[in-house]
Amino acid sequence: MGHRDVRELPKAHLHLHFTGSMRHETLLELAGRDGIALPDSLVADWPPQLSAADEKGWFRFQRLYDVARSVLRTPDDVRRLVLEAAEDDVADGGRWLEIQVDPSGYAARFGGITAFTELVLDAVRDAAGRTGLGIAVVIAANRTRHPLDARTLARLAGQYAGRGVVGFGLSNDERRGRTSDFAGAFAIAERAGLLLAPHGGELRGPEHVRVCLDELHADRLGHGVRVAEDPALLSRIVEAGVALEVCPVSNVALGVYSDLTSVPLPQLIEAGATIALGSDDPLLFGSRLAGQYATMRAAHDLDDATLAHLARGSFAASRAPTEVVAAANAAIDDWLARVPEILRP
Repeated sequence: MGHRDVRELPKAHLHLHFTGSMRHETLLELAGRDGIALPDSLVADWPPQLSAADEKGWFRFQRLYDVARSVLRTPDDVRRLVLEAAEDDVADGGRWLEIQVDPSGYAARFGGITAFTELVLDAVRDAAGRTGLGIAVVIAANRTRHPLDARTLARLAGQYAGRGVVGFGLSNDERRGRTSDFAGAFAIAERAGLLLAPHGGELRGPEHVRVCLDELHADRLGHGVRVAEDPALLSRIVEAGVALEVCPVSNVALGVYSDLTSVPLPQLIEAGATIALGSDDPLLFGSRLAGQYATMRAAHDLDDATLAHLARGSFAASRAPTEVVAAANAAIDDWLARVPEILRP
């Protein structure tokens, strides 16, 4: 059976963290410019060997993330990161990107959360104009910080609703803090008409997904893959139209699953879930958008019609304008109509 080029399949990318989108070579260059010492796991041993099976493992992962954040020193560095993320998505067939950022992680260096958000949105407009990629921003709170900080970020996100910000998220180790404490922040974002996309169902199982649905009113789940362990919950998610941002390479790297064949994508597809494959943090996991489709194709022997179905799901789960979605679906039809490589004369 032949395969069409997965990089040419139009996709929406809905789970990409701002710092984690950085190119590895850009990290090395910026660190060298400012004399920032990087750990071996971000240089010679890249991509790093990671696990989040315990809190110590997550701490090591977070430390690498913090080191990567520290190399972004100037507005031009931020513009470069966004432009390169856009270029990399376009090269992988991306038509739409919702990039997730926690402005509080950059506030001290860039004049506060509002000034940094303005910078990111300006960089997004520039990168979209230069690459043709549609780009929007999801502002995410950090669950290891105080829930009042999350409310501040939700109000910030609401101020920019319709002006480049489309959603509100909640990230970091889902085993930390109490998710229900963030319900107030999500209520603020919900009133502003933002898409609600907390992380859930990755490091914790179905019981935490229920909290995300009941307390935070999630429209989309960052990861959510472990709903496969609870058929009743999976049915609820399918009926409610809650989409799953599934990041297979990240799941395996962090020890959620032992290998790519264990990622329960076929079960989620069979149940009728809306799925958007995402790369999470390419800087730390070494795999970008097309890589998620390629690895799942290989691990589960998915045919091209199934890959096209996943790509359609990524647009259905997005906040992309209707004309972007319509054009993408037509281009997915065109991709499927092509003759697979092996069958060409």
